[in-house]
Amino acid sequence: MKIEVHLSQFKKMISLSEKIAKKNMTLPVLSCLLFEVGKNNLNIKATNLDVGVEVMIPAKSDTEGVIAVPAQTISAFVSQLNDQDGIVKMELVSGNLHLSSARSKVIIKTVPAEDFPTIPRVTEGQKTTISSEALIKGLKSVWYSASISSVKPELSSVYMYKNGDYVVFAATDSFRLAEKKVKVDHSVAFDDILIPLKNISDIIRVLEDIGGDIDMSSNKNLISFEGQDVYLASRIIDGTFPDYKQIVPKGYATEAITLKQDVINALKVSNVFTDKFNQVKFIVDPKEGYFEIQTKNADIGENATKVDSALTGERIEINFNGKYIADCFQSIDADSVSFQLGGMNKPMVIRPASGDGTFMYLVMPMNR
Repeated sequence: MKIEVHLSQFKKMISLSEKIAKKNMTLPVLSCLLFEVGKNNLNIKATNLDVGVEVMIPAKSDTEGVIAVPAQTISAFVSQLNDQDGIVKMELVSGNLHLSSARSKVIIKTVPAEDFPTIPRVTEGQKTTISSEALIKGLKSVWYSASISSVKPELSSVYMYKNGDYVVFAATDSFRLAEKKVKVDHSVAFDDILIPLKNISDIIRVLEDIGGDIDMSSNKNLISFEGQDVYLASRIIDGTFPDYKQIVPKGYATEAITLKQDVINALKVSNVFTDKFNQVKFIVDPKEGYFEIQTKNADIGENATKVDSALTGERIEINFNGKYIADCFQSIDADSVSFQLGGMNKPMVIRPASGDGTFMYLVMPMNR
């Protein structure tokens, strides 16, 4: 079997699919890419049983066939090739894959392909279309807030649901919550979906460079995304996300509006002196006109940094996990940030001080 493909396309699709293949001692074929060779195309597949991906590129071949190639090996070789080489030629000889470009050639041992799992398709279920930009922005805005523990699967996930003209993304570990609303066409419709946190990074890595619209399909067990010769399927969680609207404060007693970068810089300084719980103290005193962030570590020392702010409301001293606060700034595009505090033992809400109000972040206080 002989195959010819354009190097630039081959390199891109190998890079996309190789991200999904994982080392697996029980089923070695999972660390491979499956090449399904047709007369006019090459279909490349990878799966780790939770996420599966298929990519397709044009190809010339003298016959059809199937080959399983170690993903790490072929990716390492192809990534070093110069796109100016133009064409990659492949030939299967006695169970070995011979690859050559204009200036390089290698021989890679293949793996029996019979055990490679089928990548599932959503044949029945809901179908809709969403832009890849909206999908990736929504996932990236919230996924860091999901629980890393799998004890409660619904918390170790990103929740997607439709609300009017928006697709809403939410994630929580019960100590903090992130919500991002992405505006979409009103015709978009689907049932609520819980995507496992462990699959989110793979979905982002594969889909963020695609561009354009993505066809999204889902049923009770599976969600799939398809666009520009790329198909990706992920298992989803059969569960119920917490009714988080109940804990979002309807108002606040104190507000501090400050430049995002000033708070980031203050937290970086404070982090030097934080304790093992990452505890920071917020002191907001509108009457005296200051917003101060304090940290203290019995073994190192202590720090107090004032942040220029516009302040309203009542004086408050309250402790938070500084890391949780710092995490949310990656999701805020605005230059200014609003910290809204309801009082002692009540959550703080962080929002962009300007913009369309589509991002909200809630942090529970530390009581120790």
